[in-house]
Amino acid sequence: MSLNIAVVVGSIRKDSFNKQFAEALVKLFPGDVKVNFIRIDDLPLYSQDDDGSPAPEVTRLREEIKAASGVLFVTPEYNRSIPGVLKNAIDHASRPWGKSVWAGKPAAVVGVSVGAIGTALAQQHLRNVLAYLAMPTLSGHEAFIHWKDGLVENGEIGANSKEFVQGFASAFIDWVKKTA
Repeated sequence: MSLNIAVVVGSIRKDSFNKQFAEALVKLFPGDVKVNFIRIDDLPLYSQDDDGSPAPEVTRLREEIKAASGVLFVTPEYNRSIPGVLKNAIDHASRPWGKSVWAGKPAAVVGVSVGAIGTALAQQHLRNVLAYLAMPTLSGHEAFIHWKDGLVENGEIGANSKEFVQGFASAFIDWVKKTA
């Protein structure tokens, strides 16, 4: 079974720690897994008024999610929640009512932060949203990762974290294979 994993990074900062982590994490996926980083920084703000004639960027987002076997969300934590840009992308792909492209897509949530609790609260908030969207979400493999020197080295997960992150990556791929 060939898998196509959509990766949605909730940070659009140029030197985002979460983007660096996501890029290193996907290198731990098996070689036959296709990865597509989903662009969310160009989406207009969601308005129900646009449901009948979405912007081309919204149509692109929806098509990329439709094509995915599963979705990996990598999110920072802003004010104990998910970033607005991530919520905006989620809203676009869940609308119009009854036409969500998220429904049934197996998902996993992870994130890194310079804070000691990683992105625990943002991840929990995101899991609540994904439950409403009918996305079966990997459980039992939570990863609240503290960004520190050595976590990502030369684009790879560092030696001290590799076994843990590999476990998360493998559990996610197994989850998508079972659920997709």
